[in-house]
Amino acid sequence: MPIDRRRLLFAGLISTYAPRLVLAAAPTERRLAVVVLRGAWDGLAVVPAYGDPAFAGLRGALDMGRPGGVEAPLDLDGFFGLHPALEPLIGFWRQGELLPVHAVATTHRGRSHFEAQDELEAGMPRVVGRADGWLNRALGELPSPADRRLALAVGPSMPLTLRGEAPVASWAPSRMPTPSADLMTRIAALWQQDAELGPALAEGLKAQSMAGEVLSGDERMGGGRGAGAFVAIARAAGGFLAADRGPRIAVLDIGGWDTHSAQGTVRGRLVQSLAPLGAGITAMAAELGPAWRNTVVLCVSEFGRTAAPNGTGGTDHGTGGLALLVGGAVKGGRVLADWPGLGRGALFEGRDLKPTLDTRAVYKAVLRDHLGVDVPAIERKVFPDTATIKAPQGLFRA
Repeated sequence: MPIDRRRLLFAGLISTYAPRLVLAAAPTERRLAVVVLRGAWDGLAVVPAYGDPAFAGLRGALDMGRPGGVEAPLDLDGFFGLHPALEPLIGFWRQGELLPVHAVATTHRGRSHFEAQDELEAGMPRVVGRADGWLNRALGELPSPADRRLALAVGPSMPLTLRGEAPVASWAPSRMPTPSADLMTRIAALWQQDAELGPALAEGLKAQSMAGEVLSGDERMGGGRGAGAFVAIARAAGGFLAADRGPRIAVLDIGGWDTHSAQGTVRGRLVQSLAPLGAGITAMAAELGPAWRNTVVLCVSEFGRTAAPNGTGGTDHGTGGLALLVGGAVKGGRVLADWPGLGRGALFEGRDLKPTLDTRAVYKAVLRDHLGVDVPAIERKVFPDTATIKAPQGLFRA
């Protein structure tokens, strides 16, 4: 069908004034929020293994010392600590709702952000002609609901994690003024018979309606750009997830983790992303309210960073990294790690934390024990040819 000037202007009206939210089936009262940390965060800074005999000497100027000192990490278990910028999460640790997963990685070893992020989100090594995400494939294995539940991507674009055959949702805050309900109703009546624009406008109005019910005016307008905007986005995601007929699955992301220089300890580039992450997860939990007890927040990054700092006070692309599980459904208060050690002979290729757990093992545990996806479906459809990758037991509350 030819697209004339009127149609282009009308399409612009929809995209400008309607938050991006499209409905998708996800039949569960369990909630899952996946936070993709783009740029590769330094797991040894976020959850430092200060108890490893080689840690302080290896980390050099990036070592914050032992817990109890000035500007030191918060103690977790006598061996691992937590970066003080994530102090808002320490309450979850004490309640048994925070579970760091250390020395985790995908199979990617090339240290390319783009290829590693593709594998992280696809849940498999790059396959030519395949462009679906592990969470979308998992959605296809959930039973159809009698009423509508939603899966939602929160942000300006649809992440690979949720791309695929299963219909999903997307919403992003708008900085533009919202048109009146009367205006939009009149426009909908004018175009309801149009095969292309009628359904698009209907979906836009549904999105606008849900956002209006769930979010405050400030949240609908967003919180700016960069890592600082994550708090507003995370709070909005919590509002959607908490709603009776809102989404049950959300995917968010936060960048700024590629700290090649001036990474710092309690000040520097790393803290500029860590502080919004901790504040954002806390804001999401507050918005979820009682639904927090049924929630898992999974934070993952494409790879770790070098164990030792480089010459510019930063860290370079590494291998073994860190995942975080947070939520009322998490059986935490411990660090999950088959710890390989940081002695020179134990480092991967002499420079990186050696990975001892496949990221897909964590994904499998989330799907099996939290969302209730059948193991045969996980092995056949979601992560084919991964039967030897076993999901750890006991990560979530029954």
